[in-house]
Amino acid sequence: MSTTAARFLVSGRVQGVFFRASTRTEALRLGLSGYARNLPDGRVEVHAQGDAAAIAALEQWLRKGPPMARVDSLQREAIAVEDRQGFVTG
Repeated sequence: MSTTAARFLVSGRVQGVFFRASTRTEALRLGLSGYARNLPDGRVEVHAQGDAAAIAALEQWLRKGPPMARVDSLQREAIAVEDRQGFVTG
């Protein structure tokens, strides 16, 4: 299993709808590490690393998010793998 990493920027109604906490739950279920945090402009930034298939599964989940969210757009970029354990929200 090779480790890869990605940064996602999620736009829409993604703050105040448990998006970060739900993302953490999904990422941990998929065995990923990283973080999800709110940005001042209303988007959520997600850094995830782990197995490429798990990151692809998280990307599909991020396209919808939790039930109360509305995702208008999702951007993805490859990033460098870091020495990171667990998945946190900030």
